[in-house]
Amino acid sequence: MSNGSSITQFLLLAFADMRELQLLHFWLFLGIYLAALLGNGLVITAIACDHHLHTPMYFFLLNLALLDLGSISSTVPKAMANSLWNTRAISYPGCAAQVFLLVFLISAECSLLTVMAYDRYVAICKPLHYGTLLGSRACVHTAAAAWGSGFLHAVLHTVNTFSLPLCQGNAVDQFFCEIPQILKLACSDAYLREVGVLVVGVCLAVGCFVFIVLSYGQIFRAVLRIPSEQGRHKAFSTCLPHLTVVSLFVSTATIAYLKPPSISSPSLDLVVAVLYSVVPPALNPLIYSMRNHEIKDALRKLMTGCFLEGINYLLSSA
Repeated sequence: MSNGSSITQFLLLAFADMRELQLLHFWLFLGIYLAALLGNGLVITAIACDHHLHTPMYFFLLNLALLDLGSISSTVPKAMANSLWNTRAISYPGCAAQVFLLVFLISAECSLLTVMAYDRYVAICKPLHYGTLLGSRACVHTAAAAWGSGFLHAVLHTVNTFSLPLCQGNAVDQFFCEIPQILKLACSDAYLREVGVLVVGVCLAVGCFVFIVLSYGQIFRAVLRIPSEQGRHKAFSTCLPHLTVVSLFVSTATIAYLKPPSISSPSLDLVVAVLYSVVPPALNPLIYSMRNHEIKDALRKLMTGCFLEGINYLLSSA
């Protein structure tokens, strides 16, 4: 295979060779995927239907849930299908689409988490200016900027990666198409161009992380000045879910991309990929709703409304 044009499909890394383990992987991923769909779907529905949650913080949370739904849907269904049908193949266009979607959604999520840190900073450090700095128009523009930056980032990486000549076969050492694994298939010096683009991406991610850290530095200073313990607790409780989600996002991505090459192996890379691509989208709804009384109340109203509507329908049709 002299270049990418002669490759019509890639072979993804299988979770196991034994049929029983493949089916176990399918059912495990199905459970995680359904949990992510249910959790994020409930968060989106609760925020959309409850007018009390039509605030900047929950608007950004709704966008985060949409991104999580997209990111887990770009990798897990294909992995489940491959395990169920005992195959490793993914088409060349399918691989390119998977890379594009994953880079787009993860980049947009990184930008959105930065915007959410700014939202908490303004709410706690500049509460009198909150309505001015984060009005409805400003919220829409910042969310659109997060999605737009992710889209441009994804286009740049996808075009750059799939324009490289591939000389090392078509076997990808991962359960989904991932840029570092595809670069391993590139000809000796051709991948250096994409490495340069990756360095720019890493610098942007580090910039987002530094902004988040600085924002929380200011937030903690402001919270510690609040005289009442109840006020401090309330302020911290609004920041804790976002801080937990950021920590999960950063820690899993760091383990995935900054681990020493000496400890790298296909099985370890597989586990780490699951940690950063599958676990956060499934856990984020739980993190945000576990300590959030407003989300719990909205979900309770939603469930009660659906239950009463079902009862009324049954009574009317009896």
